[in-house]
Amino acid sequence: MSERRSRRGSSAAGRRGHTRSRTARAELIFSVSKMERGLWEGHYAQRLSDNAPVYLAAVIQYLTAKILELAAKEADNRGERIITPRLLDMAVHNDGLLSTLFHAITISQVGPGPN
Repeated sequence: MSERRSRRGSSAAGRRGHTRSRTARAELIFSVSKMERGLWEGHYAQRLSDNAPVYLAAVIQYLTAKILELAAKEADNRGERIITPRLLDMAVHNDGLLSTLFHAITISQVGPGPN
């Protein structure tokens, strides 16, 4: 007798009927459900693909990781141990691509520059 298999594949815990969230299936940290809710509540489109919130969560997670990595390098260069809003601002504006993306963004609690 052949055993029936689920189309979803094996679950992490190996239990029958165990469902994994879309965030876990996409191996993301940022919540896919919260991204979907934001897209719906923002009325950005009449129709929304199933993959749109997953893609948006992945892009925002990547951008956040990149900015934090650059800010950590900036803190290390300056001999600081804490990432401050000022270091985030400097990291964004010292990177060519991110500075064009965030050219009109103001990060609060930064204050005026040294010059």
